[in-house]
Amino acid sequence: MNQKISGIYAITPNKILELDAIEKAMVMHKISILQYRHKITDASIKLNEAKQLQQLCLRHNTLFIINDDINLAQKIDADGVHLGANDASILTARQQLGDDAVIGVSCYNDFKLAKTAQNKGADYVAFGALFLSQTKPDAPQCSLDVITQAKQVLTIPIVGIGGIDFSNQHQAFDSGCDAVAMISALFQPADSLQDNKART
Repeated sequence: MNQKISGIYAITPNKILELDAIEKAMVMHKISILQYRHKITDASIKLNEAKQLQQLCLRHNTLFIINDDINLAQKIDADGVHLGANDASILTARQQLGDDAVIGVSCYNDFKLAKTAQNKGADYVAFGALFLSQTKPDAPQCSLDVITQAKQVLTIPIVGIGGIDFSNQHQAFDSGCDAVAMISALFQPADSLQDNKART
């Protein structure tokens, strides 16, 4: 499974599911890992959307990860879960999802947190924001030097996140990232991206 954590790591936009747009991006960019991230409280909507995405991932041989929600990942037998600082522990996720589940952990700009996550059984770690992020503009910044340092010590894959697009992804890969997470670059229309850049 860890071999699939490479290239572009797609994360769904935080809005109602647009399956056609997601499938188009998956095919166009040969995406091998997709994370479902929708910050809503309606469990039935999340369950329905997750099931639809899971079927899409099965069709395209794509790893399917659920953001935050271990119970949802367990309910649909997703490939794994991604945990943030305020989510459940790696141990809890492992106990619920089993040994074969892929567990990713956000480490922000904290190298020590990444080493601890690896020691506790994480399958990959994510660092960011590497660049200014439209999705999380107030996210702590992570220098590319942290990635380079982590790559020399960690044995699990490293995912870069935050403001990564097709024009700067090479910087993340060159610093040591195995995969780069994208949301806006994949799913936000090009004209609105240009509008946003014009305002900054």
